Amino acid sequence: MRSPRTSIASALFIGAAVLAVGARANEPAPLRANVDEPRAFGYRVGDLVTREVLIDLPQRLQLDEASLPSVGRIGHALELRAISRGTEGGAASGTRLRLRFEYQLFGAPSATRSYELPPLLLRFEGAPRAEELRVDAWPVVVAPLAPEPPSARRGLGELRPDNPPPLRDTGFERDVLRVAAGVGAALLLYLAAVYWGLPWRDRGRRPFSQAYRTLRAQRSPTESGWRVMHAAFDQTAGRVVFAESVDAFVAQAPRFAALRNDIFAFFARSRAAFFVPSAAASAAGQRDWLLAFARACRDAERGTA
Repeated sequence: MRSPRTSIASALFIGAAVLAVGARANEPAPLRANVDEPRAFGYRVGDLVTREVLIDLPQRLQLDEASLPSVGRIGHALELRAISRGTEGGAASGTRLRLRFEYQLFGAPSATRSYELPPLLLRFEGAPRAEELRVDAWPVVVAPLAPEPPSARRGLGELRPDNPPPLRDTGFERDVLRVAAGVGAALLLYLAAVYWGLPWRDRGRRPFSQAYRTLRAQRSPTESGWRVMHAAFDQTAGRVVFAESVDAFVAQAPRFAALRNDIFAFFARSRAAFFVPSAAASAAGQRDWLLAFARACRDAERGTA
């Protein structure tokens, strides 16, 4: 049978245990974070690395801004460039806090090396007391920009020269080019002869060109000068040209249309030279006019070349 003192102690112990259990049951659950870590490999100098921390924050707590890390360099290999945050619904009894940390890598190792994103210790103010949340460090592996130099052993040192390209016989292609060049040259010569050689050669054989050279060679005008010009008109028209058929001649050879009045004057002057005896005395003054008229006819004749 227990003594009264023992029974009192047991009752006190049981009461204390019940109070402790009740107090622990009323204590709020600790903060937990869901961290979206970046991949841990495949980086080079200058790359950006982003890690996100998602926290279900009860209404009783508020983030202490002073616990956020400062933007800037972290040693010689890392820099915290920016911190962004946002809130969204979804927590059972509060808000969901999203923190985004953006780092840039500045380490340029000569061999593959591992760096660590620094740990985070976030503080939250509220009742019944302030709480802290720790996010552990995270490794990132940085590869060198250029591989390590190979061994100086023969075959492993400097780059060897490229293999020469394979050669093939180009005789057939050269023969085709020669034939094409020959055909092209022949065509060019033919076109030059047709469009430049023959017209240039025929210019001196035209009726009025020959007549002008004949008149220019004469020192004094005679009846032969008028006959030479009449022969040029007849040869050009293919028939005998009279004063009455000047309009028909101009219609047949429109290049002489600008000389229509001069042609009528030529036939009038030639009739006077042949059939008016008094015109023989003034025949010497007709040479300059006849020579100028012959030159005008020659120029009109050349206009069709």
